[in-house]
Amino acid sequence: MSLLDAEQPLKVTLISLHGLVRGHDLELGKDVDTGGQIKYVIELARELAAQSEIGSVELLTRQIIDPRCHEDYAKVEEPIAENAKIIRIPFGPKRYIRKEGLWPYLELFVDQALVHFRRSGIPDLIHGHYADAGQAGAQLARLLHIPFVFTGHSLGRVKRQRLLADQGPEKAAALEKKYKLKTRIEAEEFALETASMVVTSTNQEVELQYELYDHYAPDRMEVIPPGVDLVQFSPPSAEDQPALESPEIASSINRFLTDSSKPMILAMARPDERKNLCKLVQVYGESSELQSLANLVLIMGTHDNVDDLPNAQAKIIKDVWKQIDLYDLYGKVAYPKTHKPSDVPELYRFATSLGGVFVNAALTEPFGLTLLEAGATGLPIVATNDGGPRDIVANCENGLLVDPLDGQAIENALLRALTEPENWQSWSQSGIDGTRKHYAWHNHARRYLRDLDDILRRSPVPALIATARQRRLPQFDRIIVTDLDNTLTGDEESLREFADMIAQNDHIGFGIATGRRLDSAMELIEELNLPRPDVIDTDAGTQLHYGPTLTPDFSWRKQIGFAWQPAKIRELCATLPGFEIQPDVNQSEYKISYLLNTEIAPSISRIKKKLREAGLRARVIMSLGAYLDIVPVRGGSDFSMRHLLYKWGFSPEKMLVAGDSGNDAGMIMGRTLGVVVANHDKELKRLKGKPRVYFAETSHARGVLEGIAYYNFLDNIRIPNDSIEA
Repeated sequence: MSLLDAEQPLKVTLISLHGLVRGHDLELGKDVDTGGQIKYVIELARELAAQSEIGSVELLTRQIIDPRCHEDYAKVEEPIAENAKIIRIPFGPKRYIRKEGLWPYLELFVDQALVHFRRSGIPDLIHGHYADAGQAGAQLARLLHIPFVFTGHSLGRVKRQRLLADQGPEKAAALEKKYKLKTRIEAEEFALETASMVVTSTNQEVELQYELYDHYAPDRMEVIPPGVDLVQFSPPSAEDQPALESPEIASSINRFLTDSSKPMILAMARPDERKNLCKLVQVYGESSELQSLANLVLIMGTHDNVDDLPNAQAKIIKDVWKQIDLYDLYGKVAYPKTHKPSDVPELYRFATSLGGVFVNAALTEPFGLTLLEAGATGLPIVATNDGGPRDIVANCENGLLVDPLDGQAIENALLRALTEPENWQSWSQSGIDGTRKHYAWHNHARRYLRDLDDILRRSPVPALIATARQRRLPQFDRIIVTDLDNTLTGDEESLREFADMIAQNDHIGFGIATGRRLDSAMELIEELNLPRPDVIDTDAGTQLHYGPTLTPDFSWRKQIGFAWQPAKIRELCATLPGFEIQPDVNQSEYKISYLLNTEIAPSISRIKKKLREAGLRARVIMSLGAYLDIVPVRGGSDFSMRHLLYKWGFSPEKMLVAGDSGNDAGMIMGRTLGVVVANHDKELKRLKGKPRVYFAETSHARGVLEGIAYYNFLDNIRIPNDSIEA
């Protein structure tokens, strides 16, 4: 499908889950999670919605109900512009939590988003921003069989390298506990594996950052620099002169300064160690020339009480205060505690009118949106020689690059900007012209749509668009889906009680989810004298059949084979130690099964890495510590169960799922009602503490019955473990 040929304008779904997201008065810098990414996605949504090919843009984010946060973040819907809106999905605790705390709740978001899509329609494209939305968006795209676009914004492998270099390898465990870097990196790999396109801001991101990943695919990466709002960030004009002489924020700044008429060295960054603010104060404090020429103005986010900030942020601000005291910079440095979003453009223009300079001396800078904002208003820049600033200065020629660790270089660059009027004027005009040529949001949107057009031409119409009508499986309003081996089997008495319970409750559907092949599963069901299932999910979540005649799910079969290369997978695994292929009876069209000798076989993470390095897109599922299944990227019980829910219109609360091994983990997580029987394998221990996952005290079918009673599933369903605080 081409954008130009499409009968209907396109629906685009953006996902950005962490931080404080709203369409106006962004609280940038309020915390480490509310920064440039929030501004990027809001402005991207607004600009895409203005394009004629786009019918609607929705930005999915997290609903937050917290007295510490504005009530805007609790609103379910909020308009951004005509044809663009924010949709807030409730998942996890109602209160605000930092991004590292969101990982246990992403499956809940996926299920809630599926409910939203079933109500409002499947989008033509999902675009995930950052690792958390990358993982969730990739899952949704795989489930709905639609193209996925990923923007990492910053990357876990890069952050881990930097943190270990700064703090030493002995701090690895503490850093992992704080930042959940393994989880983040695996999410990024999952997103990169799924993505039809990866949008990056700079060539450095592609060549030096994404290159660190197993799923690095340069041909799928597009450098499309972010835009800047050129209406809001415009240079000072003659009509602005009265406002420039005394903008609203001037009183907050000037009260710090002895001589407020001096040029301004302006820095604007959240209090983060990476932003290198203390180094900047040190450079200024050790330079009598800079102090005589200009004032230093530090805009370090916004806060009422520094002690209410997270410890890391509070420490940076207090360290800045100590530096000011150490060098006796009172009357020369301004550091207002708060500002409004509307103050920011005026602040740039104010600094420009005074003949000042903007400085970003961050240790690393993936892009540097503030540099574009400064350039667009005519304020020359001094910036770190890393990442985005390199491209910005190359394109706009509006300032100087420096080594952020070289204090002398930073001082020299600032002195040049403040003492060379011809260069200042040249950099100022070049910034105004260059941002309009290279960084207009309209240009970003047109490049984005050009690349999207190519993706959509190659993408078939999603099978679920035709099949996801309002209908239900017959004769029941809820369903129990359980694994066979070791979950139902193992206790004949409780198995009989379970079978009798199913037979006596016509309003309860019965489903089986098993790693067995269909023929093997049906033989065992007959042997155990179980009722014939209404739904049977076999071959480790790769085959779906319904009813007494075992009618195949054709929409599932249509998508399951995506990117599946079984011959190449077998060829690769034959070279790995400890791999023993299981008998043919355990193999099927979309499942390759091995018995592992774990003493000599690679770890699961290493096996995944080997597949990725070979360009093979597949899922690896470990069960009972020795049984390994490799299935297509769109296979697995988590996807098959959610496909079932979406296609047949079931609410997740009406599906109880039970299992005992790693093969069952995917379907147990999320908004379905999960039951883990007491004889479970160690792979399921990681689910303890997750919402809607009940660990039974009894084993086998008795544990399933215990879970049914826990949720009162036969009557008025209750969910005692619906919300578990992180």
